[in-house]
Amino acid sequence: MKGVLLVNLGSPKSPTPEDVKPYLDEFLMDKYVIDVPFLLRALLVRGIILRKRPKESAHAYQQIWWDEGSPLIVISERMHKKVNKKVELPVSLAMRYGQPSIETGLQELADKGVTEVLLFPLYPQYAMASTLTILKLAEEIRAKKFPNMTITDVPAFYDKPDYIKVLANSIKSSLEGYNYDHLLFSYHGIPERHIRKTDVTKSHCKIDGSCCVTPSPAHKFCYRHQCYETTRLVVKELGIPEDKYSLTFQSRLSGDKWLEPYTDIEVNKMPEKGIKNLAVVTPAFVSDCLETLEEIAMRANEDFKEHGGENFMAIPCLNDSDPWIDVVVNWINEWAHAEKPVA
Repeated sequence: MKGVLLVNLGSPKSPTPEDVKPYLDEFLMDKYVIDVPFLLRALLVRGIILRKRPKESAHAYQQIWWDEGSPLIVISERMHKKVNKKVELPVSLAMRYGQPSIETGLQELADKGVTEVLLFPLYPQYAMASTLTILKLAEEIRAKKFPNMTITDVPAFYDKPDYIKVLANSIKSSLEGYNYDHLLFSYHGIPERHIRKTDVTKSHCKIDGSCCVTPSPAHKFCYRHQCYETTRLVVKELGIPEDKYSLTFQSRLSGDKWLEPYTDIEVNKMPEKGIKNLAVVTPAFVSDCLETLEEIAMRANEDFKEHGGENFMAIPCLNDSDPWIDVVVNWINEWAHAEKPVA
């Protein structure tokens, strides 16, 4: 019997330092997120970051927390319910960090007699700190707890035509009636070394401005290439002039070289360049979360206006919109009725 496990990032139980701390500990102690030896990672996370970050992050979560709970969890649950109603297969929901866990999701499917699972990481672009960590943990749990279960994963869908179409239409709909000067594609940042670590050729990825547009097997696992490709395809679909959009990366940690250009720095420069009406879309996420609602819709908005900007629009993620749900349902049905994995 086949079944589906949708997996998103996760969230603290509540926007309090007491609940944010264990969530951050689980997240930042993941070797695919902070990819340094365990002792150094523990020293950095538990000896330094967790001394201040839980209080700061709790304050940020408090700014965006909904009455129903964490926006990411609530949106994921809504998506899960809609998908569940449209497919005949059992569908469960899990989070990489926090609850419900991946083990809980797999157990829920196993209890319904599922032996073949379509693992669906809700990330358009592939990255160590998102897709890979989900795949690795799911396989570890499967081998230990569910040895008779098989798992097929949905590959990064950054360039799938139906995803590009629904993303472009969502952006177009949001921009109706808004006379924007510039559209910014802001993607979650990752350390540059992650790009090199996921380079299957061990030589292609140089982050030099040309490697991402030079065909290579490395692109299957290159987050940077996939971000640029998503942007290129959406811009082409919408017919946006080259001088009216740009791409940046947000949410960096200090101490490492992360993908550039940085969202906050670029946003602050825009008003002096004559960009007074800015729209920002965040295609690294399919669900609105702390990084989109607080970092972009609140902080970037405020910074933009403090530097002379006039109007700022944060374009919502796809969330549980019906067109996006239909795309997800179609992919699931393709897998359910095919002998081979989703391509």
